[in-house]
Amino acid sequence: MKKSRLLTYPIIIASVVFWGISFILTKELFLTEEHMTVTTLITLRLAIATAVMFPALLLMRKLQRIRREDIKWFLLLAFCEPFIYHLCETSGVQLVSGSLASVVIATIPLFVPFGMWIAYHHRIRPAIIIGVVLSLIGVLIMLGGEFSTLNFQLSTFKGILFLSGAVAIAVVYTLLLVKVVDHYHPIVVTTWQNLIGLAYFLPLMLAFDGGQLAMLSWSPKMLLLILVLGICCSTLAYAGYNYGVRTLGAAEACIFNNAIPVFSLIAAVLLGQERFGWLKVVGVVVVISGVVISQLPDKKSKTQ
Repeated sequence: MKKSRLLTYPIIIASVVFWGISFILTKELFLTEEHMTVTTLITLRLAIATAVMFPALLLMRKLQRIRREDIKWFLLLAFCEPFIYHLCETSGVQLVSGSLASVVIATIPLFVPFGMWIAYHHRIRPAIIIGVVLSLIGVLIMLGGEFSTLNFQLSTFKGILFLSGAVAIAVVYTLLLVKVVDHYHPIVVTTWQNLIGLAYFLPLMLAFDGGQLAMLSWSPKMLLLILVLGICCSTLAYAGYNYGVRTLGAAEACIFNNAIPVFSLIAAVLLGQERFGWLKVVGVVVVISGVVISQLPDKKSKTQ
């Protein structure tokens, strides 16, 4: 196995951990901050991410300029994620539990290989299909009890629709990312995404939710949660994922998203929101097995 692939695994796993806890932290903010809105939360996340990374890259002279021919791709990337994706995802988390939200988002890897096949004629490796199916089975095992007790009210249905929209946008984002990820460092791609995304969100937030800012508590807990979401989840996680796409390929990197519910559940258990029963332990093992299987090379590729 190439050294670059070995180095990629802990990086992309860290991204999945950050994304996994983001659902629980986002839900915590909505539960504890009565006047927190979707656009306010996302704008604050992006503002912190941009305020930290943009000056840091400028000082280190690592901020690459966007080539003229790539401007359209960056505008589209930022429109997909963070703009439309976060609107859909955060709206969904507001309406359903963090664990259920993570399950819906974990279906992204099921669709990316087919998107790559349609858009770029990439071959779908059997190991990827097996890994995706197995890890999704693990996710269903983990949350089987929750599904059986769900009260499917209108708000729950709307939440799932929002999250399904986020899944569709994430697939489009991954297909667009392939256009630029080989020409820019992953942290640079993420930094420009966040800056452009902030430009999309700021007018929207000020127009519709600007009056809510003074009603927020601005407590140490609120600030800490937003800092973690902005730096770890909106910056480091995306940079790690972009690096994984460049090193492993879009389909192989995306499969790690199936492990997001594992870390969401762990975070929920640590916060006392859920119990970690034996059924969920079995699900965790199945999910991780699916991720490992998806990374196995084909016999065909070994002989080439």
